[in-house]
Amino acid sequence: MVNEKEFWKKICENIPRYKKRKFRVVPAFTIQAMQDNTVVADPPRVEIYKWCRPKPSQFRKYYERGVFPISIENDASGLKVNWKEDISSLDFHYYLPLFFDGLVEEEQPYKHIVEQCISDLLDHGGSKILPVVPKLIIPIKNALNTKIPKIMCSTMRVLQHLVRSADDIGEALVPYFRQILPILNLLKNRNVNLGEGIDYSQQKGENTADIIQETLEVLEMYGGEDAFINIKYMVPTYESCVMN
Repeated sequence: MVNEKEFWKKICENIPRYKKRKFRVVPAFTIQAMQDNTVVADPPRVEIYKWCRPKPSQFRKYYERGVFPISIENDASGLKVNWKEDISSLDFHYYLPLFFDGLVEEEQPYKHIVEQCISDLLDHGGSKILPVVPKLIIPIKNALNTKIPKIMCSTMRVLQHLVRSADDIGEALVPYFRQILPILNLLKNRNVNLGEGIDYSQQKGENTADIIQETLEVLEMYGGEDAFINIKYMVPTYESCVMN
């Protein structure tokens, strides 16, 4: 198939006034495109699946200042986080959003510390978690919008843990589905095509499309009667796991 530039080059190669001239590339849908000896520029490529590398998080800055009441111990089993204070007595409005902000971290030990501390806070937070939910939406959205599989998978596991951590959290998240679900809709069916090869990310639990499906099901199960219709609005290909 002959592209547009080659086509016009072939047409004009025998016309004297065009023989020694080069075509000028101009923007589409402009007056310049109607001028002689011009070629319309190709449309820009939209890379909707391109990874967005995050900047260093606020969590890292506060951690390096020694703000968090934790200590790190490296023993035979690996990196271990120890709390210097009783978790249930902490100010969740202050600490929980900072740890969620660290979900964009890829480097160690930051990534391990963030995941472990969030898990501990969600396990011991109880009724203190629900009032903090609105402050967690932007960090969750920022982490998902990186489109980096490791960050997305860890964020969705944290989101599932958050929904299960206390009563009414699933329902409290429903109004925020328009902020956190568009990226899940984009990548829901984007599996790696390896032909006859084996995708080992499925065995490791790191397949993004599979974890997106699990997360949507958890959001529906814990989100109350309005959860499904709101998920369906943002993710049209999703089918209910409760009704079916």
